Amino acid sequence: MSNLNTISDETMFDLRHDRSAPDLWPMLQALYGSHPNYAAFAKSLIKALKSAWKARPAELKLLDLKRDFEPDWFQRAQMAGYVFYIDRFAGTLNGITDKIPYLQDLGINYVHLMPCLKPRPGDSDGGYSVMDYGAINPRFGTMADLKAVSGELHHHGMSLCIDLVLNHTAKEHAWAKKAAKGDAQYQDYYLMFDTDAHPNAYEQSLVEVFPNNAPGNFTHYPDIGKWVWTTFNEHQWDLNWANPQVFLEITKVMLNLANHGVDVVRLDAVAFMWKRLGTRCQSEPEVHMILQALRACSRIAAPALIHLEEAIVGPQEMLPYLGRGKHDGKEGNLAYHNSLMVQFWSALATRDARLMTHVMSTHFPENLTNATYATYIRCHDDIGWAITDEDAAALHLSGPAHRAYLSEFYHGGFPGSFAKGALFQVNAETGDKRISGSFASLAGLEKAQTETEVETALKRINLGHALIACFGGIPLIYMGDELATLNDDGYLNQPDHAHDSRWIHRPMMDWQEAEARHDQSRPGARCFTGLKHILARRRATPGLHAAHPTRVLGCPATAVFAVQRLAPTGGLLALFNFSDEWQHIPGAWLRANGVTAWHDALADQSVSLHDDRLSLAPLGAVWLQ
Repeated sequence: MSNLNTISDETMFDLRHDRSAPDLWPMLQALYGSHPNYAAFAKSLIKALKSAWKARPAELKLLDLKRDFEPDWFQRAQMAGYVFYIDRFAGTLNGITDKIPYLQDLGINYVHLMPCLKPRPGDSDGGYSVMDYGAINPRFGTMADLKAVSGELHHHGMSLCIDLVLNHTAKEHAWAKKAAKGDAQYQDYYLMFDTDAHPNAYEQSLVEVFPNNAPGNFTHYPDIGKWVWTTFNEHQWDLNWANPQVFLEITKVMLNLANHGVDVVRLDAVAFMWKRLGTRCQSEPEVHMILQALRACSRIAAPALIHLEEAIVGPQEMLPYLGRGKHDGKEGNLAYHNSLMVQFWSALATRDARLMTHVMSTHFPENLTNATYATYIRCHDDIGWAITDEDAAALHLSGPAHRAYLSEFYHGGFPGSFAKGALFQVNAETGDKRISGSFASLAGLEKAQTETEVETALKRINLGHALIACFGGIPLIYMGDELATLNDDGYLNQPDHAHDSRWIHRPMMDWQEAEARHDQSRPGARCFTGLKHILARRRATPGLHAAHPTRVLGCPATAVFAVQRLAPTGGLLALFNFSDEWQHIPGAWLRANGVTAWHDALADQSVSLHDDRLSLAPLGAVWLQ
């Protein structure tokens, strides 16, 4: 046996391969075992893993070892994330370094750079139409710059997340160009058909993602005589994940990013990766096999890397991305808690938390294995009202009517609505109306006319941030939300953006407002101070570690959402008032649900009962210990 002081890279690789082999090879055998080139593929994959491990910088191998000893590093209460577009936040990759003190002031230690790999020119779906996985968008910098930024972030105790699009490439990608020229090897990288027979058959059960500007799921190219699967846009060609060579190529890309210091890969559009006739071609079983195998590859050649799987789907469809059944603890480390976001906005519009309580308590387990949620209130994307007819019916609501109400409310057209948003991708056939808009504008700040209305809007923002900070997982703050940034209609004047209302909540970072963040006469500064306090209290509350169970309770006050965090060394009961009126919670109910110390960990002060009732302020929140 090797001396522990001189253990070789080869031995370390073998140990890590042995650890993850049971998670890798059975998946690949099931996916590709019948493929005629499987044996050659398996040899090439081992070679690629060894090559990536050999090329891994020493400081990252040390980080691998550290995270082997601290596998819960991403679940700790100290974690808080910030999400931004590089050009809109810092101009270039190198410009991020100068912004680190600002992020530290807020309490951020996880930084997600929105799409930064080289996109196609012109409309690129916000950067998600990638033409080169091995290069950075030249407007932002180079791969060397990415490595330098990751090193600087690591030096300041911050982790780096970037996007890796798995479902498709830009039609300008080198693989696609070779396919378009008739190269059969690369045509097999995509889903291409000689006639419309198969596309028409598939279309019978598919849904349209962008019905307004990209109807259908296939594009005919007369010049190459092919129909190409294009789920999202004509310029985004779906990859053929039934071809093992695609798995090999993407694994190499993923490990190259890891070796440039990336800590988290956000795997984009994963639900769509596997196609099966007669289905929606979303979340098929093979998708989870692929994702488990990719994670196993990471654990072998870059163990410090974790996976955030982007699947904006219903609860029962989302949970498998964090590992269920045979994939439990072996698939994604993080997944967006889309339902928590949707239910926040629903409860805010109705001033009633009962639907939220039903969905959160019925569909989500109290804890997860080696995984947690990425919790958020707003992101770069639109809001789709993922509320099923069945869940609505459980509260004696009509699903279609409730979804329509939410769209009208947050568009701003419903009488008495405080919100101002924009419609996105209205589907006349299904009645689906998604919503764009910044957190602050949807929460009422843009419409506010009086100081009281301004303060009420800020309370709604604080309520959302307090919720995602304590629910369980990593809270993610979208750029500008900490400063209560409003909608920006300027996108309508930009040809590449005008067709996509999501750009209304993707403005340039207001650094003038950021510099004035300590001037409490400004709403943006009061918003920043509120969030900074929430994140500080989160860090000071170890019971919020994501591995501790999250239990949703039905509260006697129907406007209040109640969450228990069941930490063995001292949990808490968090209460969130979604109404504009005071709510009174019986002391007996609080004591029955574990409250023994009448201390609010969020405000860091004692609380008092009056007539054995806790009075919770309008749009207020408490974390009772």
